[in-house]
Amino acid sequence: MIYRSRAPLRIGLSGGGTDVSPYCDLYGGAVLNATISLYAHASIRPLEEPHVILEAVDRGQRVVLPATEKLPMEEPLLLHRGVYNRMAALTGKPLPCHLISHVDVPPGSGLGTSSTLVVALIGAFVEWLVLPLGEYDIARLAYEIERIDLGQAGGRQDQYAATFGGVNFMEFYADERVIVNPLRIRPEYLYELEHNLLLFYTDTSRLSSQIIEEQKSHIVRGDKAALEATHRLKEEAFHMKEALLKGRIDEIGRILHEGFEYKRRVASHVSTPLLETIYQAALSAGATGGKVSGAGGGGFMVFYCPGETRYAVQKALASFQGRFFDYHFVKHGLVSWHL
Repeated sequence: MIYRSRAPLRIGLSGGGTDVSPYCDLYGGAVLNATISLYAHASIRPLEEPHVILEAVDRGQRVVLPATEKLPMEEPLLLHRGVYNRMAALTGKPLPCHLISHVDVPPGSGLGTSSTLVVALIGAFVEWLVLPLGEYDIARLAYEIERIDLGQAGGRQDQYAATFGGVNFMEFYADERVIVNPLRIRPEYLYELEHNLLLFYTDTSRLSSQIIEEQKSHIVRGDKAALEATHRLKEEAFHMKEALLKGRIDEIGRILHEGFEYKRRVASHVSTPLLETIYQAALSAGATGGKVSGAGGGGFMVFYCPGETRYAVQKALASFQGRFFDYHFVKHGLVSWHL
């Protein structure tokens, strides 16, 4: 038997960063994101031999370990180890298997790759072990593995986006309380957004944890500029929701642009000279707004290009070492199956 799963990556449209503690614990956070047709994939082949094989095909990494209830928590493949250890703890026994993963985009790219991979890995185990876990359970478990078990800095939106799928307005509160509100957006509005929103990989990656730690320290210290900027980011999520629901699609460029301006004030490395050069080139070619995806610092950028300006923007960015990714918005979140 083989057990498979996949979970979609997401584009964060607004409110990113307000899902990070301690801000959301103190003030409440709000994020609007949408899942796309780029995925994290996971497969499990149970083994009769007492071994655990962990493999990330896209990274060219593979380790073979004794099948124990607790694998050593070290690189490489730390996320795989963290998920395995939680699953073994839930079942109370070693789980000999070959666990294989692949992600459709490079790591550290700002589309929620790490969290989405964790969700996909959990999904494969849930399918294999027939675990009675619902969507909120899986998303919360993925959050706990990353943030508590592995101590990796980050927010909460990615785990819930990957698990639930679709276009969601998410609310984050103290005591790890999360509310996922699916938005019923008319198809033609989403088609237009998909046509106008370009996804550009800058051929750079970043360590998001460093940016997030700086953001957290600003909130803890009560830095007024960073705190006010984060408040504004939360407001932008409400503006984005209204624009999408009412079909005011061309307002989205302005909302993205204003959000990017606020995001730059939250931490010092959200943008870089290269990213600023790319952004200005896109604006000069007709884009009305955009942002760096995720925490910032590198990875993907998104640009809103009204009318037919997408073609001029694509031409303007052809001189940079990067590439555009085709995608579609998808309604489904985590799916799993076996053969």
